[in-house]
Amino acid sequence: MAGELAKLVEARLPDLRGRVLFNEPLAPLTWFRVGGPAELLFTPADVEDLAYFLKNLPTEVPVHVMGLGSNTIFRDGGVEGVVIRLGGKAFAHCEVEPGHQIRVGAAVPDAKVARVAADAGIGGLSFLRGIPGAIGGALRMNAGAHGGETKDGFVSAKGVDRLGHIRTFTSADMGFVYRNAAGAPLDVIFVEAVFAGQPGDPAVLAAEMEEITKKREATQPIKEKTGGSTFKNPPGNSAWKVIDAAGCRGLRKGGAQVSEMHCNFLINTGDATAADIEGLGEEVRARVKAHSGIELQWEIKRVGKA
Repeated sequence: MAGELAKLVEARLPDLRGRVLFNEPLAPLTWFRVGGPAELLFTPADVEDLAYFLKNLPTEVPVHVMGLGSNTIFRDGGVEGVVIRLGGKAFAHCEVEPGHQIRVGAAVPDAKVARVAADAGIGGLSFLRGIPGAIGGALRMNAGAHGGETKDGFVSAKGVDRLGHIRTFTSADMGFVYRNAAGAPLDVIFVEAVFAGQPGDPAVLAAEMEEITKKREATQPIKEKTGGSTFKNPPGNSAWKVIDAAGCRGLRKGGAQVSEMHCNFLINTGDATAADIEGLGEEVRARVKAHSGIELQWEIKRVGKA
């Protein structure tokens, strides 16, 4: 299949400027450090290059997007079609604008946005310090932590759809709900966002972020090979509480384990496969359902062939 994609790229995308790799291992690019290769891994040079690629790629070729590699399990059999990874200066800008606004590329880590905003005296975005991953993923899942959600400071976003059209999205277009941008078409790849806050004291904001950092270090296994929070919180409850009540803290499957520190985190203890991690997650879901009748929903994406 990679050979066919190579011929397709050569024939239909002669002016492509970004980097194209075939049968490229994805595990080193993910926080879990597991998973098979991408049939084609594309890193666009800029927004226009991404639009050109999507416009000329046949619509039957599957496309997946990744950011910093958190919040995703790439399965052991690899990913058919294309994996797009945003990187480089074109997607890593972080600029303070008038009106206590900040314009950021989709590849910028959430924590960096919080830090730049704080340094500029922009309040209301410190919660981003506690979210693993980059802004592109935060937009797609309305990521949140420490009492804040992506939607709270959101002004607008720019994205490229599967036909290569560059589009702008307002808050109403995004349709933000808990852990989802329900109104945004699934084929859109976000490339930039604008957030707004309110006047704040840089010293106070720095202290807020320090407190968030200390809390994360004390309660979450951030130094382990993990993907972040595994399951969405059930209505009126916390995922970790129902997992703990079902006796799953420390539960193991192969090289995967439910974290002892925070049991809504799955960790790769060193030699886990993607199947171990996903299988452990399904075992947790089954035990919680049997214990409390609650059906946990995955927050972490699972992509590719088993």
